[in-house]
Amino acid sequence: MNQLDGVVISVRPVVLPASERGADLQVRVSAPVAGGDLPVIVFSHGFGQSMDGYAPLVDFWAARGFVVVQPTHLDSRTLDVTPDDPRHPEIWRFRVRDLTCVLDHLDLVEASVPGLAGRIDRGRIAVAGHSWGAQTASMLLGARVLDAEGAPGEDMSDPRIRAGVLLAVPGTGGADLTPFAAEHFSFMNPDFTQMTPPALVVAGDKDQSALSVRGPEWFTDAYYLSPGAKSLLTLFGAEHSLGGVAGHAVTETTDESPERVALIQRLTSAFLRSMLYPADDGWSVVSAEPARSTDAVGRVESK
Repeated sequence: MNQLDGVVISVRPVVLPASERGADLQVRVSAPVAGGDLPVIVFSHGFGQSMDGYAPLVDFWAARGFVVVQPTHLDSRTLDVTPDDPRHPEIWRFRVRDLTCVLDHLDLVEASVPGLAGRIDRGRIAVAGHSWGAQTASMLLGARVLDAEGAPGEDMSDPRIRAGVLLAVPGTGGADLTPFAAEHFSFMNPDFTQMTPPALVVAGDKDQSALSVRGPEWFTDAYYLSPGAKSLLTLFGAEHSLGGVAGHAVTETTDESPERVALIQRLTSAFLRSMLYPADDGWSVVSAEPARSTDAVGRVESK
């Protein structure tokens, strides 16, 4: 075994040119120090977070051979973009473009990390996100935002994305939203019918959103309403933080559970590797673990 296996290097901030958003895009890049032909995960954070969050997931993925790129979106508390900022109504669009910006500048991403140049596999790229970040990620997979008349909006999908992981992704809009959410978050009206690439949806069965009049099943819509190969990991007792994926001792975590986080780590890594490398059977093996366990913290179903 190479003594460098599992060793990770992380570099921040890496600045990518993005003048149309009013400020260049800052990202964090985490990568294994050894290995070649490395697959890429572009990760979109939840509301108010930044490129510095989600260490439990990012560190795990990078230690297992993924290059993880985390942009800081305009809604991050580190940037202080206020509601009176002219960009504010379009932040959801800027979020999607941030992920596309990363894909457009992979040469710069490679060059920013010592020893990474030439080691990225441009043909094996996945997208992932949590909460609002999951909706952002879903749009690169083909989800659309419906307008007030119910017509699908702009197609912002990207053919470079081959698979995705959607953690606590918001469900359908319209009558499923609370009056406050319907008034203030018109973009929360997704259509998943064109989201065809493989994706793993992760939902907590105790995740009761203040934005929806429905129960925790709202967070499973991306699985049930999208075509193609999809899997759903339902976590028992999990709320919106899914046990603490955003970080260790993060104040937003209301349901801290190392067991849930460990399950998410293993299953997301195995899922993405099997989707990006069809000969890899790790997903079929690991996804059966919850069903075999007598003290299971979740269940997996696929279609």
